[in-house]
Amino acid sequence: MNQLYLECYSGISGDMFVASLLDLGASKKVLEEVLSLLPLTGFKTEITRVNKSGLDVCDFNVILDEDNHDHDMNYLYGEHTHHEHHHHHHEHRHLHDILHIIDHAQMTVHAKELAKKIFTILGEAEAKAHGTSIDEVHFHEVGAVDSIVDIISAAVCFDDLGIDEVYIPVIYEGTGTVNCAHGTLPVPVPAVNNIVSSYHLPIHIDTIKGELVTPTGAAIAASIVTSHTLPSTFTIKKTGIGAGKRAYERPSLLRAMLIETDPRHQ
Repeated sequence: MNQLYLECYSGISGDMFVASLLDLGASKKVLEEVLSLLPLTGFKTEITRVNKSGLDVCDFNVILDEDNHDHDMNYLYGEHTHHEHHHHHHEHRHLHDILHIIDHAQMTVHAKELAKKIFTILGEAEAKAHGTSIDEVHFHEVGAVDSIVDIISAAVCFDDLGIDEVYIPVIYEGTGTVNCAHGTLPVPVPAVNNIVSSYHLPIHIDTIKGELVTPTGAAIAASIVTSHTLPSTFTIKKTGIGAGKRAYERPSLLRAMLIETDPRHQ
C-alpha cells in the first residue's frame, strides 16, 4: 500500500506538485516521453535542482515559446502588456479539446483518467466562477499550455509512483488580492474557492499576502485526496520537495512523503 502525505504549508500549485513527485522518484524518462509525444506544441520543460532556504529541492518548469505566452501570468506579476493580449488567445480551448489531447496521449489508462478528473474539477470551478457552463467555459486559465502540461505531468508522475492513499490534513492559503486578466480577484481566487467548497478541502487562511493555492493545485488535491486525517503514527519512507515559483516571506515548498503505517499501532 503506497501512502502519500502532502504537506501544504506553503500552498500547492501544479508545478510544485510535479516537482515534489519527481523528487520522490517518479520517472523523468516516463514523463519526458509522454510530453514529447503530446499533440501539443510550443513548450519545453526543465527539471532542475534549486536551492530554497538552503535546501536542495526539485524545480519543474514549463517554458512556453514566445507566441504561446499566457498573458495571465504577466498580470499576476504586474506587467500590463495586454495590448498583445488578444492576438495570443486564438488557441482558446474548451474542455472537449483538452480531453481529446489526453485521449490521444501515450499515457496509461489510470493516468488518463486522473488527468481528465483534474481538468473536469478545474472546468466546473472556472465555469461556476464565470457564470457559464462547463462546455462553454473558455479555458484561458485552464487551457493555457502550461496548465495542460502541469496537469498531464501530475497525472503521469502520480500514476508512475503507484500511490493508493493520499493524506492532505490542511492546505495553507494566503490572503488579499491578485491581479488577473479579468481584474482584481480576492484570494482564494474564485476557482480555488469553488473547489475547496465542492470537495470539502480543509484550508487554513494564513496572514501571508498572496495566492498560495492555484486553481490547478486545488484541482489536483481534490482529485487525489483520500483522507484528511493523518495517521497518528507512521514512518516516513521517502521525502520529495518541490519548489514553487512565487517569492513570499515563507519559502514556497511542497513536501511529499511516502509514509507507512504499522497496522498494530492504529
